[in-house]
Amino acid sequence: MKSMRRVDRQMTEAEAKELLDRGEFGILATVDSTGQPYGVPLNYVYFNAAVYFHCALIGKKLTDIAANPQVCFTVVGNTQVLPDKFATNYESVMVFGAAVIVEAAEKETALEAIIQKYSTDFLEAGHAYIEKFRAATHVVKISAAHITGKRRAG
Repeated sequence: MKSMRRVDRQMTEAEAKELLDRGEFGILATVDSTGQPYGVPLNYVYFNAAVYFHCALIGKKLTDIAANPQVCFTVVGNTQVLPDKFATNYESVMVFGAAVIVEAAEKETALEAIIQKYSTDFLEAGHAYIEKFRAATHVVKISAAHITGKRRAG
């Protein structure tokens, strides 16, 4: 992995993971079998050194992952445009790794974590939702081979 050019803006690993924990959505970047890149925004959860997201049983991201499981997942946190400085304060984190579909207990744990993150006040309804759509849902895990975070403040 190439080193970051602006190491003075590099987050610690703990700071990068904290942004992954609190982020609301990220962009999954894949490459299809012809080399065409594809980026799609999605909700996710980060735990056990991995990013998890749910999706339908078919679709472009799954086709791309089947062709090449190496992906990049990017989360952008707080931003502030500084027009008078021709700059932007920002924080972002990138996760690089291989994406795989998970099953059984790992799938259930990830779906539960997604409900906990996004629908804390609706856990009972969330469990019913999982039960209803479990068979029509894949859960994909991105094992974090490398995480890098960067920020500009001030």
